[in-house]
Amino acid sequence: MRRRWWGAAAVVAATVSGALAVQGLIGGPSDDSADDGKSRPVQSRTRTAPLAVAGDGASAQLGKRDTEPFSMLGITWTDPSATVAGAVEIRTRSTETGAWSNWLALDGNSGQGEAGAARGGTEPAWVGQSDGVEVRVDGKGSARLPEGLRVDMVDPGNGTVSGLEPAAYVVEETGTPSPAESTTEESATESATATTSPEATTSETVTSEPSDSESASESSSSTPSESTTPSGSVSPSPTTSVPSAPPSTAPKPAITSRAGWGADESISPEEPGYLPGEKIKAVVVHHTAESNDYTCEQAPAVVRGVYAYHVKQLKWKDIGYNFLVDKCGTVYEGRKGGVDLPVMGAHAYGFNSETTGISVLGTYTDTAPSTAAMTSVAKIAAWKLGQYGVDPTGTATLTAGADGTNYFRKSWVQGAQLSLPVIHGHRDGYNTQCPGDALYNQLATIRSWAGGPVAGLTLKSIGGAGLSGSTYYTKAGITVNWSATTPAALISAYEVLVDGKVAATTAGTATSAKATLGAGTHKVTVRARHQSGRTTTTAAATVVAETTAPTFSTKPGLALRTGTVNTTAVPLTLTWKATDTTALKEVRLTAPVAVTYGPTVTSAAHTAKSGAATAWSLTAYDRAGNTGTAAVTGTPVILQETSATKSGTWTAKSSASYLGGKSYTSSAKNASLTWTFTGRSVAWTVSRATTSGQANIYVDGTKVTTVDLKSATTKYRDAIWTKTWTSSAKHTVKVVVVGTSGRPTVTTDGLVYLK
Repeated sequence: MRRRWWGAAAVVAATVSGALAVQGLIGGPSDDSADDGKSRPVQSRTRTAPLAVAGDGASAQLGKRDTEPFSMLGITWTDPSATVAGAVEIRTRSTETGAWSNWLALDGNSGQGEAGAARGGTEPAWVGQSDGVEVRVDGKGSARLPEGLRVDMVDPGNGTVSGLEPAAYVVEETGTPSPAESTTEESATESATATTSPEATTSETVTSEPSDSESASESSSSTPSESTTPSGSVSPSPTTSVPSAPPSTAPKPAITSRAGWGADESISPEEPGYLPGEKIKAVVVHHTAESNDYTCEQAPAVVRGVYAYHVKQLKWKDIGYNFLVDKCGTVYEGRKGGVDLPVMGAHAYGFNSETTGISVLGTYTDTAPSTAAMTSVAKIAAWKLGQYGVDPTGTATLTAGADGTNYFRKSWVQGAQLSLPVIHGHRDGYNTQCPGDALYNQLATIRSWAGGPVAGLTLKSIGGAGLSGSTYYTKAGITVNWSATTPAALISAYEVLVDGKVAATTAGTATSAKATLGAGTHKVTVRARHQSGRTTTTAAATVVAETTAPTFSTKPGLALRTGTVNTTAVPLTLTWKATDTTALKEVRLTAPVAVTYGPTVTSAAHTAKSGAATAWSLTAYDRAGNTGTAAVTGTPVILQETSATKSGTWTAKSSASYLGGKSYTSSAKNASLTWTFTGRSVAWTVSRATTSGQANIYVDGTKVTTVDLKSATTKYRDAIWTKTWTSSAKHTVKVVVVGTSGRPTVTTDGLVYLK
């Protein structure tokens, strides 16, 4: 059977010593003021239900129950000095899906508290909009559970918030509150049998919380707070003495005010307290140990939920943390008293009097915090510590306000001097998992970001310059590119240094800058200036600036080469040699085709159409981008065998495989063909087979070689022999049949020359 609890209180602020002056009922704007441009505090609603405790006092539970909607809950108990050593687990039912969540573990020993607290409790857990709850507590064989176990549910409200300015603190007044300042309570009681414990029957009561005047009158003889020690009090006596706000060495980050997140100031009317020494020595980082599934828009409601839980359920004077940060990086003002003042918080048992507390909304046991959240923690920590000249990367000596043991099983006595990192986790000063392994493991990074210098600074590349080995080359203008792991929000500026002098300055958000270099060799570095003033500089890059163009020490040349000849593709070789005074990058052939060659390449095989002049254009590039050009033009010409002067017996043969469809063949010893031409390169073209013989070649009347035409495979139009001169001139080439024994036949397919 589904059961539902009802009931909530409309609370009116009482005028007490140091109270915030508030008039009227607490809640969202009334209809006639909804459009007046001012926001109102957002009312939170709380409900409670007792847990059924087993007869041996070692376990407790609450069976699945229907409830009015809520978004946050915690488990509390009567004695604020008590803790729960065992497992505290809850699960809830989503109003959106109707599905029950997995079991969520709560920390029964949070290490937080406040003098005058009425109850002890776990950290509150944000569970999203829910309308059902189930609880189980297992003492794990330890002593009896504390008395008064109950589940406390908070609906933080959903009013619109936009910049409420709270009323000022009023002077001390005495007297009885007027009727308009009285508190109205509603309650509804239902009897039920705990579904998971057949022996336990409980009376579940949903009530509104006592008024502020009632809260102020409550006290506790023992609380886990520093007020019981000589080292200071978590909640100083009311006073009108407010410390000054010293300037900081770090810029103040954007902070959402209490009014900005909709704080209902009437529920925490006491004036704030300040650190006894009026100096912050360290920052304690927490997580709120709840779901990470909230959205950026829901974050103010999460803060309101924590506030209501601390104040209305545990009866603290205010929210325990000095600052809260959501996963989107928004910073929220926590405990009242002035974000720029050393406000005493209630977040680190034994060390509240010398620290400020920053809590990241969510659970970071396994899930790493977002970069945005880490950045904001670093920014707020740097700002607060900078007010008191404390180095975020340093070590602080803190005086223990109470006996204690931390998560790492290190123990101390009250008054002991503990050396802790200036930015440390809650677990360093108390036996708690807070702020979770994943966030705790990022504290070194947060310290680095907060204190500087800029980490991970690397000169990545230099644009507008060519790289050869480890040296860059440019004509003059460069773009220097860099990266850093420290977020830009914590970097004041970057500077590009050329030979140690500033050549360009940019904002901390930049990742590149331009500079112009004079001729010569330079050392280029990037210097990052952290908001703390600390600087770090990259390793230097060597950059050579020069404007001398590459040259072709060997002008481009053309030569016929061996290979198969076609009328549209005569094989030839293009040669060149380019040089540069600093560093040659490449040589590009731009016509008649586009090809890029490395700096050491000096020749390339190509083909050209016969009978047509072809221009070959080359451009040499150095690493700085300077260029030099050169070109050569050549025309391959095919001379048919019929144009030669014949001697001896030659027989004409026809085939589509021959150049022009015809060739000459001869087996007669000393038969010859002679061609005369004017050019700078020549190639003799033949047909070849296994029975082909040999021929002697004479150039300008002198025998230069004997060529053997024999080939294991049949070849046609094969340029078998070539010769090239340095310049064009008139030449004769004579081919003479040797008459090789057993294979005397020579078949010629003409001569090719280059003019």
